[in-house]
Amino acid sequence: MTTSKAPRRRVNWFKRDWRLYAMLAIPVVWYLLFCYKPMVGVLIAFQKYNLFKGIWGSKWVGWKNFEFIMNMRDFPIALRNTLVLNFMGLLMGFPVPIVLAILLNEIRSKAFKRVSQTLMYLPHFLSWIIIGGMVLEIFAPTTGVVNSMLLKYGIIDKNIPFLTDGRTWQLTYTLVGVWQSMGWGTILYLSAITGINMELFEAAKIDGANKLQQIWHVTLPGIRSTIVVLLIMNIGQMMNISFDRPYIMGNTLVQDYCDVLSTFVYRMGITNAKFERATAIGLFQSVVGLIMISTANFVTKRLGEDGIW
Repeated sequence: MTTSKAPRRRVNWFKRDWRLYAMLAIPVVWYLLFCYKPMVGVLIAFQKYNLFKGIWGSKWVGWKNFEFIMNMRDFPIALRNTLVLNFMGLLMGFPVPIVLAILLNEIRSKAFKRVSQTLMYLPHFLSWIIIGGMVLEIFAPTTGVVNSMLLKYGIIDKNIPFLTDGRTWQLTYTLVGVWQSMGWGTILYLSAITGINMELFEAAKIDGANKLQQIWHVTLPGIRSTIVVLLIMNIGQMMNISFDRPYIMGNTLVQDYCDVLSTFVYRMGITNAKFERATAIGLFQSVVGLIMISTANFVTKRLGEDGIW
């Protein structure tokens, strides 16, 4: 009896909510066409790819593309730089949106809060072409605003090589990235903070907790699940890095510090037309990223958190 009623119940659900299912079909079809169907191209990583013969006509070579890449001089450098820059970004950039969200949540002036939020969100919507031009004008070794001002007031004796020294460039790259992305991350944490039961804050006040104690014992535990999920996702992205940011901010003087996997793939796949080797690098990134995010999720669940699955 129960078994016969189940299909009928599903049909009734579909008749009642068919508009919602129709709306859901749009992103499902999009993902199938543009995210899952292109995964067939992973086969190129195991072939000596011929553009005219296509995937199904190209010669199969197995792991030779991966062996060739691993033996290249530039690959370990690009891999190291990718991990270093992503780790610096995680270390310096991950706590900033949390702190800003807590500070904005404590602001009582709505006008000041709106202006502050707008100023922080704005860089996220700027192209890296625009940001790269701004960075060059501000941090250029001889004509940059920062060096000119510091020299003018006698704070430094010589120009600081923000964009011409490798280590200094990495720090500049990281700080610019933190500035560009902090506003967007703040939105997520502000949303999580607004979901905290206000009665918990009232109870903390009655118990004599000051503002810092309320933040430590109520606010942070209230957004802990959001922090954990975003941390796991950031760890999973340690092997991936955007192309435009290092390509625009980098230069030949810091080539050994700004060359990352995305720029390496660009030179390998587009400039040299070695599509099979570029695909092999992309597959390597994806597999390592999957291992990292799975490990982070496993460790998180072992520590008593929910994780992301």
